[in-house]
Amino acid sequence: MDTLFFRATFQFWACVLIGALGLGSVQAQTQPYPNRPIKMVVPYPAGGNADITGRVIAKKMSTLLNSPVIVENRSGANGMIGTDAVVRSAPDGYTLLMAASGPIVINPVLYAKVPYDPIKDLQPISQVLSFQYVLVVSATSSINSLNEAVLQGKAQPGKLSFGSTGIGGGGHLAGEMFSTLSGAQFNHVPYKGSAPALVDLLGGQLAFTFDTVLTASPLIQDKRLKAFAVSGPKRARSLPDIPTMQEAGFKDFDITQFVGLFAPTGTDAAIIERLNQSTHQALQDAEVIETLQTKGGNDLVGNSSAEFAALIKRELTMYGALIKRADIKAE
Repeated sequence: MDTLFFRATFQFWACVLIGALGLGSVQAQTQPYPNRPIKMVVPYPAGGNADITGRVIAKKMSTLLNSPVIVENRSGANGMIGTDAVVRSAPDGYTLLMAASGPIVINPVLYAKVPYDPIKDLQPISQVLSFQYVLVVSATSSINSLNEAVLQGKAQPGKLSFGSTGIGGGGHLAGEMFSTLSGAQFNHVPYKGSAPALVDLLGGQLAFTFDTVLTASPLIQDKRLKAFAVSGPKRARSLPDIPTMQEAGFKDFDITQFVGLFAPTGTDAAIIERLNQSTHQALQDAEVIETLQTKGGNDLVGNSSAEFAALIKRELTMYGALIKRADIKAE
């Protein structure tokens, strides 16, 4: 009798406990998004344009979403390691990607094998900004103009080296376009990020580099770098006295790229919309505008998911043609 009573009592409370746990699980699943920290993966080393953008936007989104947005740098393979990590993450809105053009619209047309499909595996949330590059040399360099760089590149083909954040990166493509349009020959040296390339530029190991306006501007203002021209079709906001490559005589020269926010494909449409709205709100913040646009020289965008997706498709075609024309090979 006592045994039967004990078993019945045990089964009763076990059912109560299981029901409570099940209810808790359902409640956790139905809690408004987000209800725990969000990880924002930046697939580059710290200090570059996308990293700075990610940290500025993450700080503001943390407030808007009332949940921490934590930036994690996962660099390597021209941004493909961090990008692939996000692709393989659960599509629950808690792992996002803040990436520039490279791993999204350049690597897929540069490398024979890429571990993801940017169209099928990633859901665009919003383009955050567009940016351009600036051709800079060390303040101690004997090169004092674009024309001098061209003359030296023609007189001693391959002697002048220029650095970039990696093969196929915007700085590399800008350097190759400069070489093609000028007829000069330069030696390309790929780095794993903007910071180490700038260190070698300042140290005299490189003749020049096309660095992002955001990361180069402080060194230009401190007179540690001399700037000759920007890569886009219009002058940078933070460098109004620096001409464009087109103004300097290089017709049709245009290397303008994006930084944007992505989620793994399969993420709920309501979550994508919430993240899109919070991104747009962040871009209207005075501090964000001051840091990324006024001082950084970027153009803030904040478009729809569909508009960003359309841009990505266009640029995959455009960069595919450019890489083929310049005969750029991935190592």
